Parts: sequence; structure tokens; C-alpha cells
Amino acid sequence: QMQLVESGGGLVQAGGSLRLSCEVSGRTISNNVMGWLRQAPGKEREFVAAIRWDAGKTAYADSVKGRFTISRDNAKNTVYLQMDSLNVEDTADYYCAARRAFFGSVSSRVHDYDYWGRGTRVTVSS
Repeated sequence: QMQLVESGGGLVQAGGSLRLSCEVSGRTISNNVMGWLRQAPGKEREFVAAIRWDAGKTAYADSVKGRFTISRDNAKNTVYLQMDSLNVEDTADYYCAARRAFFGSVSSRVHDYDYWGRGTRVTVSS
């Protein structure tokens, strides 16, 4: 079983940056696809970014492409999301998630992720 804990959220002005971290315990993440997803108030949870188990492939939602960067440090069992040029529409609770299957493929489907953290809130003010 994996336990995922997000950190790094907060309040930031539009145009600013934040770096989210996801520390995982319970088992190694080195064989798993990891992702970041978000849920804005009153909206459904949506895909943000994902990274393959070996960091050889990444995927991004169109809304964040070019502004957000996902990365991982398997030695630290940690995944990161660097968020630059933030805008008000990025305000949401951000969740770290993992796919259960080993050596799986990167996915943008919310339901493909099996383990979830409790989320960290990001608020972008205008």
C-alpha cells in the first residue's frame, strides 16, 4: 500500500510560481506511473500531468502545457510539480496519484490512478 502526502500549496499572485511535492511511503515508486490531478471548486477532478516510471515520458493537460513541469526523484520516492505563470484558473486542490501497475503507460484518465494523496490547495489571486 502506498501513502502519498502532498505539500507546497498556498496562495500566490497571478504570474507567480509554486512547486508542489509528493512524498510517498509504504513502497517504492520506481516502477509506477505518477500523476498530478486537480479539482477546482464545483468542478470535476481533472488530469494535470503524469510521468512514466523511468521519467522517459511525460504528459500534460493542454491547459498547463508549457507552464507546468512534472519530475520525479525515485531515490527520494518523491514527485514534483513545478508550476509557473500561474493564473486564476489554476486555483484548485492538487492531488498526487499513482497507478498500481508496474511499468505502466502514462495516462490522462483520472480513473486509471489507484493511489491518491489528500491534496494540497493552490489559490491564485488576480
